[in-house]
Amino acid sequence: MGPVEIGAASIVLVVVLIYAGLYVAVALGVVSVLGVWVMRDRLDLAINLLTVTVGDSVADYNFATIPLFMMMGLLVSKTGIGRDVYDVANDAFRRIRGGLGMATVAANALFASVTGSSIASASVFSRVSMPEMKRLNYGKRFSVGVVAGSSVLGMLIPPSVMMIIYAFVAEQSVGHMFLAGIIPGLLLAAAFCAGIALMAKFTPGFVGGAQTGVAAPLLGTAQKLGKLAPVVLLVVAVLGGIYGGIVTATEAGALGALLALIIGLWYRALDWRSLWEVFVETGYISATLLFLIIAANMYSRMLGMAGLPTLFSEWLAGMNFGLNQLMAIYVVTLILLGTVLDTASIILIAAPLFLTAVQAFGGNLVWFGVVTVVGAEIGLLTPPLGLSVFTVKSAINDPSVTLHDIFAGAFPFAVIMLLVLTAVIAFPVLSLALI
Repeated sequence: MGPVEIGAASIVLVVVLIYAGLYVAVALGVVSVLGVWVMRDRLDLAINLLTVTVGDSVADYNFATIPLFMMMGLLVSKTGIGRDVYDVANDAFRRIRGGLGMATVAANALFASVTGSSIASASVFSRVSMPEMKRLNYGKRFSVGVVAGSSVLGMLIPPSVMMIIYAFVAEQSVGHMFLAGIIPGLLLAAAFCAGIALMAKFTPGFVGGAQTGVAAPLLGTAQKLGKLAPVVLLVVAVLGGIYGGIVTATEAGALGALLALIIGLWYRALDWRSLWEVFVETGYISATLLFLIIAANMYSRMLGMAGLPTLFSEWLAGMNFGLNQLMAIYVVTLILLGTVLDTASIILIAAPLFLTAVQAFGGNLVWFGVVTVVGAEIGLLTPPLGLSVFTVKSAINDPSVTLHDIFAGAFPFAVIMLLVLTAVIAFPVLSLALI
């Protein structure tokens, strides 16, 4: 069996092990070591390559961006900023049919700009918007679906942890990836709102709710500014610092985490217990992602030794595919992987296989990163895994709402995401205009 056959067999073996229930990072690491061992007939070479990979991954200064932005997002979720943002968004959409759904989308978009985490958004808005929508007789499936669907904005609107992970894989600028996500992120939020308006018009029974929104008192200008001030401060400090050339992405993460901590203390929303929970969860998530990155890097190096990415690119060229056909294959691959894997795992496994081919077909790697993140995000809403769906289910703690209800409610939003992804693929300028 030659290197190419070993590389191809490794892909099949990884998929089989993952479907069998083995943790993704373990499956990638084990298969990588076995692949190098079989190709070179030297176990010590495989172990040495693994050692070098671990060292390279841990020593990368830019990796510190991930735990810092994760800490910022977790601190923000503890402070009640999500509820304040929701109050302002709800005030803006209160008189529109389906307005609470649009308010949830708008609030998620704003919240995403300071957290970068879809899971945090799903957890926060399950507790914030669900009670209001239930009180106003919105449809059960619509209510949970709009929370799960709009939560994916956290993966696209900067700062996005998934954009950072892709930047590591593709060796692209984190700042460029953040810029590339702005227009597609806003476009996706607008498409969600348009979709809600259409659903309210043509399927009012599914949406439910009152005709004129919430009867709560209107917010004054001073109240709106006060509620939005922390979000504006964080966005200006973090994204303004990066794009203004004042701080690097890693330094911006540290600045954001510090400001989020100060805001939490100012609002008296943090105590020693909640701080400890933030630190522990940050460490847990960071360690998990680092383990995944190490395993994925090892797997990429093993595939490189087998020559599989180059062969794959040559095979696609021989099939007379164009870039659009390649993207269609890639999107289908992402959605299929999304049925069993989380977003980070999808990016780390799928992107390296297609990077060489995309470059050979003349595709821009920053644009390809946006396609990757949006495509992988769809997996957050697809069964059987659907991390956002499971997060909503856990957060609402309502036995009357089943996983089937949440998946059914999120389905229209997954379709909207696919339409927006098609537009991003067809018009790369949507991703590259700000770079």
